[in-house]
Amino acid sequence: MIPASMKRSTLAVILLLAAAMPAEAHVGIGTTSSFTAGFAHPLSGLDHMTVMIAVGLWAALKGGKAIWAWPLAFVGVMLAGGTLGMLHVPVPFVEPGILASAVALGLLVALAVDLPISAGVAIIGLFALFHGHAHGTEVPENAGGLEYMAGFAMATALLHGIGIAAGLGLGLRFRDLARAAGAACAAVGVGLAFGVL
Repeated sequence: MIPASMKRSTLAVILLLAAAMPAEAHVGIGTTSSFTAGFAHPLSGLDHMTVMIAVGLWAALKGGKAIWAWPLAFVGVMLAGGTLGMLHVPVPFVEPGILASAVALGLLVALAVDLPISAGVAIIGLFALFHGHAHGTEVPENAGGLEYMAGFAMATALLHGIGIAAGLGLGLRFRDLARAAGAACAAVGVGLAFGVL
């Protein structure tokens, strides 16, 4: 068993490294004016898919109320961040925050970090703000933009559901496989941060 202090130290170091890396993961990618485009976008971005599935896996590992509270927190705060982006309200460190989210959430799954529901909501909400803001800045302030964000939210919830289903399907017997998937998510985040992926 890995000591809790070592888990926290490792997580802090990786978060700092990821936050220091420059990224331009969400600048002007594709069309942003329809439900279909919004739904398709998260399914085509490795960073978004990785984070959404990691949220679902972590929620499944935690169990109980986290299964619905953590994905709901992500989608809700992501939409709030999207609104801020559409209104051109600046949020600092958006791109580094997105990359850090893949690493951090992957590590939370890989290390099977057991936090209170409220702490998980806070962590997930912070990262969701970055994801939402990045995409909100790309969409027009009209009905097409709202349709795009609705599609984006639906695809995000679907990816959370995939992570939850995988985590619950693996169950306690195959818990190590879920944790290995978390490690893979963290590795994808590091790869994106260093421009390898």
